[in-house]
Amino acid sequence: MQRRNFMKNAGSGLASAAAIAATATTALAQTSAATAARPDQRMARKYRFDDPNMDLFFMAAMSWGPTGGLDIGQAHYVASNIQDGDADSWIAAFSNYGDLQNQQAENWKGKGWKREAGEARLKAFASYRSAWQFAAPGEVFASIYARHKAAFATAMKELEMPATFFGVPYKGQQLPGVYFQNAARNAPVVLVIGGADTCFEDLFLTCGRNLLDRGYSVALVDLPGQGINQANGLYWEAEAEKPIAATIDLLVDRFGAKPGRIALLGLSLGGYFVARAAGHEKRVATVMASTPFPDPADLFEKSVRHAMAAGNGTPPTVAATRSYQGSLWKAGAKTPEEFITRTARMKADASLVTLPFLSILGAGDSPVFASQAKAWHAQIPSARKSFVLLDAATGADGHVQVNNRLRLTQECCGWLGEIFSA
Repeated sequence: MQRRNFMKNAGSGLASAAAIAATATTALAQTSAATAARPDQRMARKYRFDDPNMDLFFMAAMSWGPTGGLDIGQAHYVASNIQDGDADSWIAAFSNYGDLQNQQAENWKGKGWKREAGEARLKAFASYRSAWQFAAPGEVFASIYARHKAAFATAMKELEMPATFFGVPYKGQQLPGVYFQNAARNAPVVLVIGGADTCFEDLFLTCGRNLLDRGYSVALVDLPGQGINQANGLYWEAEAEKPIAATIDLLVDRFGAKPGRIALLGLSLGGYFVARAAGHEKRVATVMASTPFPDPADLFEKSVRHAMAAGNGTPPTVAATRSYQGSLWKAGAKTPEEFITRTARMKADASLVTLPFLSILGAGDSPVFASQAKAWHAQIPSARKSFVLLDAATGADGHVQVNNRLRLTQECCGWLGEIFSA
């Protein structure tokens, strides 16, 4: 089995919601034993590092190669300078490589090699982006993040990408983002919302560039608690439909996006943000999620309790500690109990969702993500919906298809083609 696609259309006579859920449960059985131990598991196998957080984000760094991030040899070179679980060695290795790529870009720019300079600059961005993943909130994080932003903006100019940076007015501040206008002026717009460990720039490498190449205009934005917004006091919000609505307002008013010609894609925690929006936002034609995540509070509490029980409240490695600190920061919390309290209202109501909805799940993902995705798909009353399960044979069974980003785009664009051709 490579892919399971379960669709229910009004009056089609296809499988009932219960049958869909049962079939998906059977398909997931191949990985249930591997995932049962850890509620926060995001890949079913190890690729490079014993530390699961490092292994996940090393795979993320690898997955950006085809869209302009580090190539395989570069990523493995950087990894050879990292001590497993040591956050500071990770930061130094990726940050130093970013500096090296930035210098390469300057050398080529001096020769008039504009495109080559842009390609190296984009790799510098990807390196800096990976570097701050395990930086604690504070000066080191801010410094690397500033270099990442500068490298990305410069790369967009040098590569002559159709990029327009914007800020969405929200609660007296600006939510940063970028809009890519497709050459086809009437192209539908895909608004991509990332997750807990994301920024709008890295979404360009994850799926934005591929969406643009396949005929869509693309908008990428950081909601509260994403990118560096938490440093400005904007933390994760239960009512995620509000900043998403503000972003769509801007897309319509400034970029001419047309209601009914807008799609919404959410990744990881973004699967919660778009699930919320799907029940409130009437201007989008469809919502896609990898994965639908209607109750992140459940995973957050399970993960915190699991970590505390396993290590008396102390994460096993520095990398795990930094990831833990970052999650609290993005939620605006200072303690585990406050984190649980502040995220307790993060729940989406499946009964409100009637628009076309695509659910994508990697079979190696957390059992919490899997059970929520199945339940969501079964419960939403959408007349048009599709559930896609990607197993190990697809190479895309990891969380948000971290081990095969192209497959993520292919599934989304196949669905979008059907939606917008109707």
